Amino acid sequence: MRLALGADHAGFAVKERIAAHLIEHGHEVLDLGTTDGTTSVDYPDFGAAVGRAVAAGEADLGICVCGSGIGIAIAANKVPGVRAATVTDVTAAHLCREHNHANVICFGARLTGEAVILEAVDAYLAATPGGDRHLTRIAKIAALDVPPTN
Repeated sequence: MRLALGADHAGFAVKERIAAHLIEHGHEVLDLGTTDGTTSVDYPDFGAAVGRAVAAGEADLGICVCGSGIGIAIAANKVPGVRAATVTDVTAAHLCREHNHANVICFGARLTGEAVILEAVDAYLAATPGGDRHLTRIAKIAALDVPPTN
């Protein structure tokens, strides 16, 4: 699987660990930055980059990390076709993929420990997007990507 990764300075170290973990498990990583370590950068740039890569089909799924996981998810969700979810545990990681068909998962490096994040990444990747009742709801979410007509 090809995965796009992005993080700001607060999430840099965790992003690097996630990348190594993914590569160890045979995945291809598209690292969209930051590559500046702990030098202050703006999380919207990296959330948008991951969102664009996923929406364009350059990556199968995306993973983002910032201090809280919230801001970078908001930025990724501005890209049409992206369903980014901020999660703090393994169960939420699994459910966001299975129930919500999340194509980008986001973590807060200041809120969730690295071991839990790595377990959550594995749960997210192992989950299968569900059908049936979920498909109607996913279609309603997708319809929100279309600007209203006046």
